[in-house]
Amino acid sequence: MSGTPTGAGELRALADRQAITDLIYRYCRSMDRIDAELGYSLWHDGAVVDYGGIYRGSGRGFIDFVCEQHRRALSHSHQISNVLIELDGDRAASESYVTATLRMSNAGKLQQVTVWARYIDRWSCREGRWGIDERVAIIDFDEIREVVPLSDTRLGRRDASDPSYAVLSAKGLGR
Repeated sequence: MSGTPTGAGELRALADRQAITDLIYRYCRSMDRIDAELGYSLWHDGAVVDYGGIYRGSGRGFIDFVCEQHRRALSHSHQISNVLIELDGDRAASESYVTATLRMSNAGKLQQVTVWARYIDRWSCREGRWGIDERVAIIDFDEIREVVPLSDTRLGRRDASDPSYAVLSAKGLGR
């Protein structure tokens, strides 16, 4: 069957793509749960980040910056899609689409900010661990608007008390 991995090289490529994809998803988890330690683990030492006028600097510094910003919001949610990964041995490049939605109170009104962007990442595998070396975030468009929530029921938490930690940690998968 054409396209079916048969050799060790193809299997390694599949494993590497899955490892990178998992890290991209974990980045969103670190943002939504305000889990700085998880966020730090995605970057290699010396990683650089460029979010345009929002932030330029180190990967670790970006995690600190965003966690502080997210603590000021009422809630937020990040989704990733369209993950493309090109591998070259222990180096890789990826593009992933992100939709980030944040809610905040402004002058007594509930506002929602939604950003549609792409993460352009350069990766390397060092000592068996994939990590981001460089990220450029490209904002394609965004909006802010007043919203009226449909309900006030929120089971989710923006920290390790979120129900997902208990479920994932039960199998050693929380981080």
